[in-house]
Amino acid sequence: MKKSVEIRWHGRGGQGAKTAALLLADVAFNEGLYVQGFPEYGPERMGAPITAYNRLCHDEIRVHSNIYDPDFVVVVDETLLHAVDVTNGLKEDGAIIINTAQPKEKIIPLLKGYPGKVYTIDARKISVETLGKYFPNSPMLAAIVKVAEIMDKDVFLSQMEASYKHKFAKKPEVIEGNMKALARAFEEVA
Repeated sequence: MKKSVEIRWHGRGGQGAKTAALLLADVAFNEGLYVQGFPEYGPERMGAPITAYNRLCHDEIRVHSNIYDPDFVVVVDETLLHAVDVTNGLKEDGAIIINTAQPKEKIIPLLKGYPGKVYTIDARKISVETLGKYFPNSPMLAAIVKVAEIMDKDVFLSQMEASYKHKFAKKPEVIEGNMKALARAFEEVA
């Protein structure tokens, strides 16, 4: 990871974009980084577009605002490509990661001429096959960790397992599926 990384998440209420941003902040903090993970609240409701953010840095973070020029953008729901300018402010030397089953060639024309790197992952397929339900946030979390080179895969998976054991102490049956989703996403993001 470079000295600092700013990430903007786009999703819909109930898809876990906010949760993924907070989980990323937790695991990065546990690895000694200074972190921020926060949602942008408005009149959100289930299915409405939401935005969440991460700042990760090796030095103390003194900025406390939304992120307007992110290094990376994570799009948890590809339908947002038609409703929100997800590339707004995205740095050309950054990247965008989109949850889609579509080939990259069909997605690129929807990105308003963004010249940077574009990654795709089918988080729906991964989550349904590993969790039995559509929860795209775990695969998308692993995808951004890999693409942004935030931490080593094994360290990330170890930190996430500890986090899930705490978060799902009363539902341990969901841990194995989430861990499989993370590991698969790390390999399948392209």
